[in-house]
Amino acid sequence: MTRNARAAWSVVVGLLATATMPVAILATRYSESYELLHAGFAIPVAVVLGIVAVVLARRARELDRATLGKAGGARAARIGRLLGILGLCLAASATIAVAVYELLVAVE
Repeated sequence: MTRNARAAWSVVVGLLATATMPVAILATRYSESYELLHAGFAIPVAVVLGIVAVVLARRARELDRATLGKAGGARAARIGRLLGILGLCLAASATIAVAVYELLVAVE
């Protein structure tokens, strides 16, 4: 049985996408030179990692289907896809938070 490396990588990249925003926010908490708003610079990183995780998961599932299940990794691809989507959702919520903050600062 061959291994489906794309499925494993989708999980790894999905974990990175999911962890990007919380780590960026946590880093601003313990840093003297960065403020919470600076965590917004991690949003594009989370978006790119989330998209890569979803694409890798899709390709892993396609490979599994093409080999009639012999490539394996269907479960890992599903997990990688979910983690990628979660990373995208966290990036979207951070984008909304930054946008509302900027709106409130502009109205002030």
